[in-house]
Amino acid sequence: MLFIQDLIQDYPSYVEIPVQWGDMDAMQHVNNIMYLRYMESSRIRFFTDVLKIGFSPDGVGAILAEIQCKYKFPLTYPDTVIATSRILPDSLDEFSVKIQHLVVSTKYERIAAEGIARIVLYDYPEKKKASIPEAVKMRLLKN
Repeated sequence: MLFIQDLIQDYPSYVEIPVQWGDMDAMQHVNNIMYLRYMESSRIRFFTDVLKIGFSPDGVGAILAEIQCKYKFPLTYPDTVIATSRILPDSLDEFSVKIQHLVVSTKYERIAAEGIARIVLYDYPEKKKASIPEAVKMRLLKN
């Protein structure tokens, strides 16, 4: 576990998620979509617990604009993953920020996937992107 702590030390937010039997596909490894769900769980925790930014469809909130994933190692059941989130340095602009993710296998103590998600602030009632308020920018820059 010491190696894992070294991997995640620069990530202010993470979540431990048990791999479920049903996460696997016919090839007997975790389906690709599950890696994105692990990243999503970490990202939601990061936004709500660390950055205090919500996802309300009634106002302005964060929305996923795009995501990239590099699959490094096939996960299988049983295992527990640690999914991490942090702001990608120098990625903040007027409307968006990029979040860097790791998905780490605790069983094998190695990175199973790396990802980058671009998050846009979105005005749900107006159905258009919104500028990131200065107070939110400050929280983003601190993390």
